[in-house]
Amino acid sequence: MTDRRTELAGNLAKVEERIAAACAAAGRPRDEVTLIVVTKTYPASDVRILSELGVRQVGENRDQDAAPKAAACADLPLEWHFIGQLQTNKVRSVVGYADFVQSIDRDRLVTALSREAVRAGREVGCLLQVALDAGASGRGERGGVAPAGIEELAGLVADAPGLRLDGLMTVAPLTGEYAGREQAAFERLVDLSTDLRRAHPAATMVSAGMSADLEQAVAAGATHVRVGSAVLGVRPRLG
Repeated sequence: MTDRRTELAGNLAKVEERIAAACAAAGRPRDEVTLIVVTKTYPASDVRILSELGVRQVGENRDQDAAPKAAACADLPLEWHFIGQLQTNKVRSVVGYADFVQSIDRDRLVTALSREAVRAGREVGCLLQVALDAGASGRGERGGVAPAGIEELAGLVADAPGLRLDGLMTVAPLTGEYAGREQAAFERLVDLSTDLRRAHPAATMVSAGMSADLEQAVAAGATHVRVGSAVLGVRPRLG
């Protein structure tokens, strides 16, 4: 355990240095960017070590992994972000532990989340996942709503009991006009955030950037970066 703590502490320090350097290069205060450590596939023991090291925001993308982990870490001062594509049959479980759902991309999900949040007596922060590779279907390869659908979906979230509209999230697309142009993709997300805040001033979160492209996200204006492997190491292959 001591060796793992040393490893995580070292990795966390390197990521912190990268974020601080990216903020300095962009002329931004360091406290404008929040680190979310994505702990998917890693055990609750790692989450506990990260908490001891000062991490307060953790991310998960599979409910079957996240729910027992969150329960095992319920005594820790953490906020949990659900960042994966979410099926409506998992909503009740996710609402039980998630403080934020970053993958809102369709009406049915908003309805289901609202119903379960009210039932649980909770308020869940919501980010719309924006698909910058959305085709004719209006959805992206990895989920998300097309930019043209943001206004309508945001209105639904803002009006839904138990939900709070907090902002936008994206994943750098692998196809389409932004493929291989991470910073341009994140700048587009920031522009869309500016548009969103005209109608919803409190929706200030811009979640973008991961281990490989956090610098581009910070340069573009992201408020939250989601870093997994750079902190926890290369992930075990899922069965």
